[in-house]
Amino acid sequence: MEEYRLGELRHLLTTVFLSGFSEFLVKPVMTDVTVAAVCSGLNETCSLAVYLTGVEQVTVGLGTMVMMPVIGNLSDRYGIKTLLTLPMCLSILPPAILAYRRDTNFFYAFYITKILFDMVCQGTVDCLAHAYVAKNVCGRKRISMFGVLAGVRSISGVCATFSARLLPIASIFQVAAISFFFGLVYMRVFLKERLHDDDEDDCDEDDNTSGRNHHDGGDLTMLAEPILRDAPTKIHIVLNTKYSSLKDMVSLIKNSTILVQTLVVTFFATFAQSGMQSAFLYFLKARFGFNKNDFAELILLVTIIGSISQLFILPKLVSAIGERRVLSTGLLMDSVNAACLSVSWSAWVPYATTVLVPVTMFVMPSVCGIASRQVGPGEQGKVQGCISGVKSFSGVVAPFIYSPLTGT
Repeated sequence: MEEYRLGELRHLLTTVFLSGFSEFLVKPVMTDVTVAAVCSGLNETCSLAVYLTGVEQVTVGLGTMVMMPVIGNLSDRYGIKTLLTLPMCLSILPPAILAYRRDTNFFYAFYITKILFDMVCQGTVDCLAHAYVAKNVCGRKRISMFGVLAGVRSISGVCATFSARLLPIASIFQVAAISFFFGLVYMRVFLKERLHDDDEDDCDEDDNTSGRNHHDGGDLTMLAEPILRDAPTKIHIVLNTKYSSLKDMVSLIKNSTILVQTLVVTFFATFAQSGMQSAFLYFLKARFGFNKNDFAELILLVTIIGSISQLFILPKLVSAIGERRVLSTGLLMDSVNAACLSVSWSAWVPYATTVLVPVTMFVMPSVCGIASRQVGPGEQGKVQGCISGVKSFSGVVAPFIYSPLTGT
């Protein structure tokens, strides 16, 4: 059974890698491209670029806040492979625009197109990949596989950032568009649903056993069994009526205090991360004169450390101290990291804080693992959609707080 599941996940991980490679490839150059397209001088702090980034985060966040629960709900009904097709198709066009030209007019065409498409595309591959893992991997093995999934995405970031360090800007956007296209073709050809009733029964039994046998006393009560097993009537209603995705979310949340707690943690963790990301690179450019190569080196260092920690450290740490303690430690180190970056006095400080990255990378895999254990295989899409929706909502709120603070 384990070999079978790993064989299935191989194709998913390849799809995630190709998608992540395309996304990470353009990140180091977007700051320079944006400043060159909308700012009059390279030496200006250029508040417009910061506000454009904030507007993009707010608009995309509002769209994905609505779309992620819908996509998660639809994936439970029509299959993950079907729902993956649309966002992977739409993701090809924005980098193709900048691959052609990068002047002001084409930048704004890219900007508007990316905002519209990202309302459906942003976070969708990750959301559905988590739902796929949760449906095909049982019990405590899920959080390890969530770590593997995050690690593969981080590896894609390593490869993409290293490539961005070497490629010219025009080639970067061409390669990104091609990678999205190959990821779409690979997913359509090789990825299979492979969700059968006997697998769901095995997962239910393994969830119960793992919850009862978990050595961490705090986790024993929390993860004893999926919350909807004791309410088959409610599951039937959610799965077999025309309830909206919002009502599905409310139905799930009302049945689980633990799920509410994971959503609260998701909101505040993502709020901090989104706020930092919306302005941090512009801060480094204005304060220390960072350029494309400096951004690439910093992101490369972070993604290398993060991928190693997620692939090799997280599974062992979960077995040693339990999911809740791993989550608490990750949140603490995330706070310390943000505090250090907020008082950066020299260009080496952002590099030095990467020593905290291994632990900060544990937050979302732990959250997804805990949340996935609260429902059965048939509701994993809804749960991951809830988490993605909350992440999008925090992404909407964060720029309202951070952009005025950094755009002066």
